[in-house]
Amino acid sequence: MELQPSEDRAPLHVTVWDGATPGAPRALLVHGTMSWGTRCFAGQRPLAELFRLELVDRRGFGDSPDIDHSDYAVDAEDLVQLLGTGAHLVGHSYGAAAAMLAAAARPEAVRSLTLIEPSALRTAAADPVVAAALTRIRAAFGESGGTGPEVSPQEYLRRSTEPYGMPVPEPTPRMLRAVRSAMRERPVWDAELELRPLAAASLPKTVINGTWETAHPDYREFTGRALAACGEYLAEAIGARHVRISGTDHSPHQDRPEVVNAILTRLWQS
Repeated sequence: MELQPSEDRAPLHVTVWDGATPGAPRALLVHGTMSWGTRCFAGQRPLAELFRLELVDRRGFGDSPDIDHSDYAVDAEDLVQLLGTGAHLVGHSYGAAAAMLAAAARPEAVRSLTLIEPSALRTAAADPVVAAALTRIRAAFGESGGTGPEVSPQEYLRRSTEPYGMPVPEPTPRMLRAVRSAMRERPVWDAELELRPLAAASLPKTVINGTWETAHPDYREFTGRALAACGEYLAEAIGARHVRISGTDHSPHQDRPEVVNAILTRLWQS
């Protein structure tokens, strides 16, 4: 997929955490769905003592401008511009798809690529566990991934968390805006991403997954096992190091930030 950055879009909001010395390495951090930069990567704030962290709010989330339909390809165009002369790039879940596209488009500007629980399942559909999950997801949400007009943001938030043993986040205006944007997103699980450019890129690549053994059984069965298999497949396909973080599921950087931060520190300092 060739990216054509647009200069007529309003700029994104980027939160900067920077307690490091001037000239420290930059890292762009890209959140997943129903979140925003500072919420998703709160556990990575200690890294700002050594690095300049730039936490991106994707369009429709956080303090970034609205968008009719959130889209990983549009996010990738934004990242291509934000990379500037070079930065480390981290993407979680939905944000991992945008990070992959941006890294494939401008590998010379990516110092390293880290994908945390990448959710572009169709890319790994050759794996039978992933293929079975895609069948379940399409049956539940349809080919377009739509939720239907009858579902309110509050109800969507509840359905996305409570049945899987997760606490329902407080329905603040910021959270409900993130939910509304998520409800109109282009489905990332159905993304067709070309892996050969990433495989050919010589930049350091890491894929991080949870082990999912502590997750609610329904959550683990519906998508968890498939996300773990997807991460393993993608790591092999693009020549990345694959790391599994025990005791975590879809957000290992939140569940065990000290472990993930140690991995990122070693990667960014190497």
